[in-house]
Amino acid sequence: MGSSLLAVGLMSGTSLDGIDAALIETDGEGFVQPVAFRSEPYSEHARAELRHAAAIARQYERPRRGSSIVDAEKMLTQRHIEVVEGLLASADVPASKVDVVGFHGQTLAHRPERGWTWQIGDADAMARALGIAVVSDFRGADVAAGGQGAPLLPVYHRALTAGLERPLAVLNLGGVGNITWIGESADDLIAFDTGPGNGLIDDWVMAETGRRYDEGGALAAEGSIDEKVLAAMLDNPWFDALPPKSLDRADFTMHPAKGLSAADGATTLTAFTAATVALALDHLPSSPRRLIVAGGGRHNATLMAMIADACDLRTEPIEAHGHNGDATEAEGFGYMAVRALRRLPISFPGTTGVRAPNPGGVLTRPE
Repeated sequence: MGSSLLAVGLMSGTSLDGIDAALIETDGEGFVQPVAFRSEPYSEHARAELRHAAAIARQYERPRRGSSIVDAEKMLTQRHIEVVEGLLASADVPASKVDVVGFHGQTLAHRPERGWTWQIGDADAMARALGIAVVSDFRGADVAAGGQGAPLLPVYHRALTAGLERPLAVLNLGGVGNITWIGESADDLIAFDTGPGNGLIDDWVMAETGRRYDEGGALAAEGSIDEKVLAAMLDNPWFDALPPKSLDRADFTMHPAKGLSAADGATTLTAFTAATVALALDHLPSSPRRLIVAGGGRHNATLMAMIADACDLRTEPIEAHGHNGDATEAEGFGYMAVRALRRLPISFPGTTGVRAPNPGGVLTRPE
């Protein structure tokens, strides 16, 4: 075990809520100590710019940089730099004391079946602006080696749940949902995407009400499930496919729910996400003793109740175990940045399908 380092982790998820930044002290193995956390929402203009760039990127057979994507990357990078500066200022930690920044960037399109995944973000500009080494491109090496490039948080989930009774599962509910199963041995690590997470619910609520998400699950709590629509959405061969497997934010759509009332659509799509989690449990080697939930979806009480019912498991927000579920992903990329510095693997055959444990990440040092 090496000495601990100070790391900043950054995450901007497919929900486009904003930028999460976490400062942690970690050795990249069993020791993790959160120091500070900051979250800043995107402006509506920035959100629209990123959404437009992603729509363009998904039309491509291979990544290629047009002017809209270049402009979006410049904006995204500058906003991330500002959030890091704000985080360090509020924590009263000078940049000179920080060893590394884990910069995930923004996923525009995820196409491992075509041999690529695309995250924008200028690591060189960030390293120069902050004067700190930056690890970026966490997914590329895994995909190049035959992996799915996702999910990457399982190695951090393992560190966070050390000491808890196993087997257990950690469910991350972002725009896309993913699950990590940790067996009796810490090396028993299996993970894969479960389905659309919050993505379709958010899309529906935005289209029907103009709000960005269903706060607390209040709209879904008012409606009824349309069983025919739900059955049609679940009739998808992807759910039967064995892991490893991963999704792009746009791989599922809310169109089957068109024509339902705002409340009934929200309820049905929420039930769909819950059902996808239950289907995911069928792919695990054994039933988890507990289901720990991180990510924005844990704030949706209706979704949490539906998942508990569908899985016949009590859902436990990760806060019940002393962690900040809003910070988990950002912390994870800080943790993986330290692992990248030490050439420790961040993806594994059981998590992404890569042939052998893969270190991942590209290091950029300030000039």
